[in-house]
Amino acid sequence: MTPHLPAQSMLPAALATPAALTDYLLHFVREIGIPVREEPIPSPSFLPGLLIDAGQLVVDRDQLLYPGDILHEAGHIAVTTAAERHLVGGNVTEHNPEKEGEEMAVHVWCYAACVHLGLPAAVVFHPDGYKGASDWFIDTFGQGQYVGLPLLVWMGLTTNDTYPRMTGWLRA
Repeated sequence: MTPHLPAQSMLPAALATPAALTDYLLHFVREIGIPVREEPIPSPSFLPGLLIDAGQLVVDRDQLLYPGDILHEAGHIAVTTAAERHLVGGNVTEHNPEKEGEEMAVHVWCYAACVHLGLPAAVVFHPDGYKGASDWFIDTFGQGQYVGLPLLVWMGLTTNDTYPRMTGWLRA
């Protein structure tokens, strides 16, 4: 499978290959304290090349289509309480309707991560995801309208005044 990237002109030159961008994102995810395993994923996963297993991010580079999806899946782990993080796995919201609301927190977490990493939001909010609303997310966040921000504030990860700068990346 060939990974997809935003327009080359949108990325810093050092990150203009899928491998370089993947390495950069995985370094960040590990640095903030999310365990990552790189290994083959034997069956189709919710997002190609990515799987959450017991609070760990599993990455299969051969199947990964969108490196930015790394941040989205890491966001699910990050906004889960430390006490429950080891329980997160598979399609996070599939049998956990209470997790649906956390999806909004994941979106603003991802946007903050893009800003922190100096990446365009299109790295995460790509056209083949977000049920066709990727442009809406990019435009809305770009205009300073942070849908879901109250959740991140409530989780203790940022403040209304300092977002998109985070005070922490993992929920306590």
